[in-house]
Amino acid sequence: MGTSPRRTRIRLPGTHSVAGQVFLLQVVFAVLLIVAAAAALALQARRDSTREARARTVAVAESLAQAPGLAEAMDSGDPTAALQPRAEAVRVRTGVDYVVLWNTDGIRYTHPDPDMIGRHIVGPYRDTIDLARAGRPLIRTIDTVTGRTVNASVPITRPDGSLAGISSAGITVRNVNNLAEDQLPLLLGAAAGALVLTSGSAVLVGRRLRRQTHGLGAAEMTRMYEHHDAVLHSVREGVVIVGGDGRLLLANDEARRLLGLPDDAEGRPVADLGLAPSTVKLLVSARAATDEVHLAGDRLLAVNVRPTDRDGGPVGNVATLRDTTELHTLAGRAEKARERLELLYNAGVRIGTTLDVVRTAQELAEVAVPRFADFVTVELLDPVLRGEEPAGPSSEMRRTAIRGIREDPPLYPVGKLVRFAPSTPMAVGMHSGRAVLETDLRTAPGWKAQDPDHTRRIIDYGIRSLIAVPLRARGVVLGAIDFWRMDPSELFGEEDLSFAEELAARSAVCVDNARRYTREHTMAVTLQRSLLPGDLPEQSAVEVAYRYLPAQAGVGGDWFDVIPLSCTRVALVVGDVVGHGLHAAATMGRLRTAVHNFSALDLTPDELLTRLDELVARMDQDQAARDGGEGATGATCLYAVYDPVSGRCTMARAGHPGPALIRPGGAVEFPDVPAGLPLGLGGTPFETAEVELPEGSRLALYTDGLVEDRHRDLGEGLELLGKTLAGPPDRTMEDTCQAVLDALVPADPSDDIALLMARTRVLAPECVATWDIPADPAAVASVRGRASRQLADWGLEEMSFTTELILSELVTNAIRYGREPITVRLLKDRTLVCEVADGSSTSPHLRRAKTTDEGGRGLFLVTQFAQRWGTRYPPDGKVIWTEQALDGGEADMAVETLGFGLLDEWDDASPQ
Repeated sequence: MGTSPRRTRIRLPGTHSVAGQVFLLQVVFAVLLIVAAAAALALQARRDSTREARARTVAVAESLAQAPGLAEAMDSGDPTAALQPRAEAVRVRTGVDYVVLWNTDGIRYTHPDPDMIGRHIVGPYRDTIDLARAGRPLIRTIDTVTGRTVNASVPITRPDGSLAGISSAGITVRNVNNLAEDQLPLLLGAAAGALVLTSGSAVLVGRRLRRQTHGLGAAEMTRMYEHHDAVLHSVREGVVIVGGDGRLLLANDEARRLLGLPDDAEGRPVADLGLAPSTVKLLVSARAATDEVHLAGDRLLAVNVRPTDRDGGPVGNVATLRDTTELHTLAGRAEKARERLELLYNAGVRIGTTLDVVRTAQELAEVAVPRFADFVTVELLDPVLRGEEPAGPSSEMRRTAIRGIREDPPLYPVGKLVRFAPSTPMAVGMHSGRAVLETDLRTAPGWKAQDPDHTRRIIDYGIRSLIAVPLRARGVVLGAIDFWRMDPSELFGEEDLSFAEELAARSAVCVDNARRYTREHTMAVTLQRSLLPGDLPEQSAVEVAYRYLPAQAGVGGDWFDVIPLSCTRVALVVGDVVGHGLHAAATMGRLRTAVHNFSALDLTPDELLTRLDELVARMDQDQAARDGGEGATGATCLYAVYDPVSGRCTMARAGHPGPALIRPGGAVEFPDVPAGLPLGLGGTPFETAEVELPEGSRLALYTDGLVEDRHRDLGEGLELLGKTLAGPPDRTMEDTCQAVLDALVPADPSDDIALLMARTRVLAPECVATWDIPADPAAVASVRGRASRQLADWGLEEMSFTTELILSELVTNAIRYGREPITVRLLKDRTLVCEVADGSSTSPHLRRAKTTDEGGRGLFLVTQFAQRWGTRYPPDGKVIWTEQALDGGEADMAVETLGFGLLDEWDDASPQ
């Protein structure tokens, strides 16, 4: 290798110095070992404590969540009373710091501090709810005022798999294990013993060196130097020594290879060796350096430099060199792989945050830009956007999302239906089910065949590379995702295909979940819309406006109705079925139908709710029989009947929020309507409240979703509702409804919202005629005369005959079969209403009289001349009422039909 390196003499330290150095090194090593052992013990103890805390909290939370009867207790009327003792008993037995049970709205049912029960949990909780709905627990380690705490949250599910609530348990890590404190004395003892042994061994070494070492001879020194030289030139790390005058004093074989030094390099100035200026500057300077990277030819060298003049040594520098070219290449690949894994993780977190197909596609495009592609476009089949499962792959797709590093790409816009040519990567990928790579779009004739003018604009824009990947889930192709790149130096390659397919596979599952949810949501919305009232019926008692908003999470069971009753009265109804989905919508439809049927019987509000309560109880029993468990229908209702003649409104409620009343002057109040139990619980009667409403009063009936949500409690909601309703008195009903929604409804309502507004009207006194009738058959004639005159005053002379006939029959029945007092009332509204009231509760019934019967034809005649008739039961007797159309046409037809019928009957009764 040319001239051999210059030899240098090495001075051996004295025995006392060697012994001292050995002793010092041993002490340092012992201390370092002790510190390392203590640190390892502390880390191990902390890790074991955390692991134990996680295991304990998960075991406690899961055991309690799976305890028999827990889900039923969560859904009971007073869950705290049933669950607080159990939770506290579990906490005491297991030694955890707290056990908390809370519902899906974040309201605590149990807590070690009773004052916290009923309050909302602290901090965001949607991640916990989302994982719980997926059947997965959430385990978190958080720092609190009491120290590092492990919290485990486990879902509590009902027998049908729906989420009833969350079971949470937590414990402070320092309370789990004190291993480090227990072993610290042993460690210190071992350290003291190690120091004693170190000191003793150093003393023995020093004594032995002093006895046996009397200096080294020339042979020993030569041999030592040869060993040093052999090591120096055989190591795989370059060593360079530069003198204070900038000349190269020593370079081993590895340094010569790495730097490309000539054979006569030693003794020459470093600046004359052809090295890079930055490398020369570093080697001749007095600056220390650690792992500085310098370029030497095609190699990347990590250089370490240390001055040699420290501690009285000669002036100069010693440098070590390592070849890191391959290491940098591997590090770059590892960094790229790490970035890809991180991107996949972010995709799992950010894609599918909502069950909306379009939003999921947008999230997919947002995740991949700019870390994997410069532009991303997503196309979906039209059936997928509607929630349907596509029949098969198709090259006709709709552009659903686009995202890029710039806002003006010449790509197809969102919403456009694109029919891809068979040769395009999109169509090929859809039919093959595999990702298709076009490294350079300028030389891709299949892609250009789609639209030559459009593809030319894309190339002119600077887009150069494309990967088209089909979105497949459960073996079904849903659409495609396209990744585009612009930088010519970073075109897509084969190594990018697997990552693109993995990202598409994960995203396709989210898109399919959103598609399936869209289908179920559409079915539920269709069912609910068909069950809710369409156009409200015509009536004169109130002016009505309404709003209904489904929850963001899905269709629920809120409903409302306006039902015309007899004698110009009207029923206002608002109800709420617990839960969401098809079951809640179907239950709501059954309850709404039942209310219609019960209201046709002219029941009072408390009687109607009683029958509705029995119906819900039977529905629970039927469900329990089908499912093999307990029913959990859960519903509330507010039923109000307004009479425009008296101006009174009678109300009753079953577990439902009370109404708001706006007086004509604008004052808002909340009438005290007795709160009954929710429907289906039974056991207690419902009570009514009667409120007198001047004309122009407004009633607001609503469900709890309007005034209560996870961001606001009931009291705050009612206060805000009152302030909003107390607006200008001349505000229209529609404007009032909209103002209420704008003020109270959040952007993402968690529950359905139903609002029904009604402005009262009062029937004019001149449209009401009332007479008291004595219990004397002779009074029937006077009733007919009064009625005829009243109809003439109203301009309804053509209705006199039928009205007199109806009143004759009803008054005769009241005198013959009823009790005093007997009252007749005529009401002129959309129809002519005749009412005959008496003090008896005996109800007449319609029958077909035989030809030999002397009576029994009265109600038969009434049904022929009246549009409707019926009986209702006030507290002091009964009222038989009829309604007739004001035009009288149907009555004339009834007279003619009845005449022929009677003639036929007499013919049948004549002797043979």
